[in-house]
Amino acid sequence: MAKIGYVFDAYGTLFDVHSAMRKHADAVGPHYAAISETWRVKQLEYSWVRSLMGSYADFWRLTGEALDFALHHHGIDDEKLRNGLLEEYWTLDAFDDVVPTLKRLREEGYRIAILSNGSPDMLGAATDHSGIASLVDDIFSVDAVKTFKTSPDVYRMIVDAWDCKTKKVGFVSSNRWDIAATSKLEFKTVWLNR
Repeated sequence: MAKIGYVFDAYGTLFDVHSAMRKHADAVGPHYAAISETWRVKQLEYSWVRSLMGSYADFWRLTGEALDFALHHHGIDDEKLRNGLLEEYWTLDAFDDVVPTLKRLREEGYRIAILSNGSPDMLGAATDHSGIASLVDDIFSVDAVKTFKTSPDVYRMIVDAWDCKTKKVGFVSSNRWDIAATSKLEFKTVWLNR
């Protein structure tokens, strides 16, 4: 049975979450990569804990809280740097293979969507900045269901909106936990090991 479309995770799959820290590497110092990794790990951890508690806050807030933790953990107290790093999240770099891949899928007649923990404003800014807005049919944000991945409610947004079975949708993510959740729901999964 042919797939009707492909759904992509955003952060870490389409957009390079570490590009924000790299752009400020000189100001952050030689441990910028470790700080960036802490930022990302805490961002995800906060989303999972909030889901388990049933205490939703949008991803922009969690991104700021995670950055605050990472900077404090690594001994950095610089409000200007903090604000500059956070603003970079609106204009994250897309990976080099993103535009050609989406163009090819579009040419082959597939429907294309993004499903992300990101807030609608964050996702809109990132897709505009990266030049992929015209290549994406739908953007699904967890804001609509007020819980984060890996809740099944998040992934159901796709099949509800597209009125299809999960087996007809290819789901692409760089996150193993995202692939585990969509595999359990019988999406056709592609783990993009970045």
